[in-house]
Amino acid sequence: MDSIKKYVAEFLGTFVLVVFGCGTAVVSGCAAGNAGHLITALAFGLVIVAMAYSVGNVSGCHVNPAVSLGCFVAGRMSAKDFALYVVSQFLGGIVGAVVLKAILSAGNFSGLGTNGFYAGSAGLSILVEIILTFVFVFAILGVTSSKENHGSFGGIVIGLTLVLIHLFGIPLTGTSVNPARSFGPALIAGGNALGEVWVFIIAPLLGGALAAVCYKCLEKK
Repeated sequence: MDSIKKYVAEFLGTFVLVVFGCGTAVVSGCAAGNAGHLITALAFGLVIVAMAYSVGNVSGCHVNPAVSLGCFVAGRMSAKDFALYVVSQFLGGIVGAVVLKAILSAGNFSGLGTNGFYAGSAGLSILVEIILTFVFVFAILGVTSSKENHGSFGGIVIGLTLVLIHLFGIPLTGTSVNPARSFGPALIAGGNALGEVWVFIIAPLLGGALAAVCYKCLEKK
């Protein structure tokens, strides 16, 4: 039963991330200049803070296949948990996108906060997303290390790191760093977003795995 609770928690956390994070990206699109970027970055970060202190004690609040992969490579979770976390996260992202579309379609809004290629280049987009995800997962592995004592502030640090990642990444790719967050909206939106989503699945996973390998090499023995 406890293991099922973990998967439900990951589903709910990813659902909330898509609804509030991607939803804010859409509704703040009418904001002038960089204000919309800042609002969206804060929204994604605040969602992680909220989920970290609500479902974090149940599942660890990965709500991101790239984070789960990083934890798996770092030896912090089993293969079974990794697989079922990823399934739960993708389902949460899809259901979140369905609900978000239902909400936004009643208003004068378009889009679902999907990601897109930077400068029309898949290669540049992969590079950007690998770097962004590397920094995010690297920070998570550090702040959640059992060998350190970061107290109860871990969720805040992780949320602020995600804000930082988005401030740089939104003008480039829209910032994915999370395959589930990207796949759900892309699947429901279709079109170019669905055709390009492979980048926002592969690149974050590569970034997460690379972060885990680097962290294991640098971690204190």
